[in-house]
Amino acid sequence: MTRAVAIIDGEHYPPVVRDALGQLPYEVVAAVLVGGKEKIRGREDYGLPLYHDLERALACHAPELVLDLSDEPVLGPAERLGLASRVLARGLSYVGPDFRLDPPRLEPFFLPAISVAGTGKRVGKTALTVHLARLLSRSRRVVVVAMGRGGPAQPEVVLHPPTVDDLLRLSRAGRHAASDHLEVALLAGVPTVGCRRCGGGLAGQVATSNVAEGAALAAALDPDLVLLDGSGAALPPVASRKRILVVGRGHDPASYLNPYRLLVSDLVVAVGADRSVAARIRALASVPVYRVELRLSPVQPLRGRRVAVFTAGPCLLDHLDAEIVHASPHLADRQALGRELEGVEADVFVVELKAAAVDVVVEAARARGTEVVVAGNDLVPAAGEGDLDAALLELAEEAAREEVPA
Repeated sequence: MTRAVAIIDGEHYPPVVRDALGQLPYEVVAAVLVGGKEKIRGREDYGLPLYHDLERALACHAPELVLDLSDEPVLGPAERLGLASRVLARGLSYVGPDFRLDPPRLEPFFLPAISVAGTGKRVGKTALTVHLARLLSRSRRVVVVAMGRGGPAQPEVVLHPPTVDDLLRLSRAGRHAASDHLEVALLAGVPTVGCRRCGGGLAGQVATSNVAEGAALAAALDPDLVLLDGSGAALPPVASRKRILVVGRGHDPASYLNPYRLLVSDLVVAVGADRSVAARIRALASVPVYRVELRLSPVQPLRGRRVAVFTAGPCLLDHLDAEIVHASPHLADRQALGRELEGVEADVFVVELKAAAVDVVVEAARARGTEVVVAGNDLVPAAGEGDLDAALLELAEEAAREEVPA
C-alpha cells in the first residue's frame, strides 16, 4: 500500500483517529499532531510514531503522500493550503477526505533551462522573460519557449522578429497575433517557440499542452540556454534547472497555493510591491526578492508627437517623450476599446502586444492611416533594491553548471 504520513489534531478523540487509520487504504507510517487539545488527556497512543514537526516526519519516514485527517477549527482552508504548499514543494501529494492535490508533472528536459512563472495573468511575467532574454543573449545562444491560451496548434518556431504587418496578416488569418512567443520575438530579438496550453490547476499544472514538443524544437536549435515562459499562474510543464516567480501587483504571496510557487523558486521578482510584501515573501520561503516597477518602453522614438497609449494594465508613462492624448489600460476589454477608439485622435498609437492589440487597435490604426509603435515594459528597480541583473546572470551560470540527474 501507499506509504503515508497522517495529519491529525487534538479535537478528535484519539481512539477515533486510531480506528480511522486502520480503515484507510494507506500504510500510515507516522502522524503529525498539528494542534487542538479538547480531546487530549496526555500520553495518547495513536499506534505509530507521533511528531509535532511535519518536515521531521517526512524526512524520517519518506512517505509517498500526506493524508490530512484534521478539521476545523485547528486547520481551516487557508492553513490547509499553506500546509499543502509545503507538501507539494517536497514532490508529495496532499490528500484529504474530499480532495487531492498533486505536484505539477514536469516533462524531463536535459538542456540548461530557466522557467519564468507568475502568480496570475498580466503580472509582468513576459516583461521579465524579455528582459532576461536580452540580458543573457549578449553572451549566449538563447531560445525562448512560450506557452499561451491562444498559442498555435503545433509548436511554431519564430527565428526573426515579426513586424506589425506580419502580426496583422496572422490576425486576419484567424490567429491570435498577440501571443506571447510573438511578443518575445519582437521585443527581445531571440528565436522563440510558440506553444499552447489549456487549463490551469491550483498548483500550476496545465490540463493539456504541446510545450514538451516545443521544447524539443528549441533543443534542435542548439541553444546554450532555454527560457521556459509560463502562462498566467500555470507553470511551464517542462523541467528546468532554475525557476523565477513574478508576484503581481496587489497579489497576496500567501494566498491559495502561492507559497508552493515561492518554495520551488530560486528568485522572486515582485512588481509594484512595497517592503512589507517582500518581507512576507521572505517569511514564506528562503528566496531572494527583487522589487520592480514596469515602465512602458516603445520600440521606436516618439519625439514629442501626440500619442494614444494602449496597455493591458498599469505601467509608468511619465517618462515618455510625447504628448499623451489618451491612455487606455483596456486591451483585454474589446468593447471598452471600441468605445474609446471612436473618440481618439493621435499621430501614433502606442500599443502593448497583448489581448486585442492587433485585431482591434492595429486594425483601427490602419483604417485611419495612423502610425503604430509597439511597446514592451522595462523593469525599473525600486529604491534601495539590489542588482537584479547580477542575480539573473548568476542564476544562469548556476543553471549551466548544474548537472542533470541520471
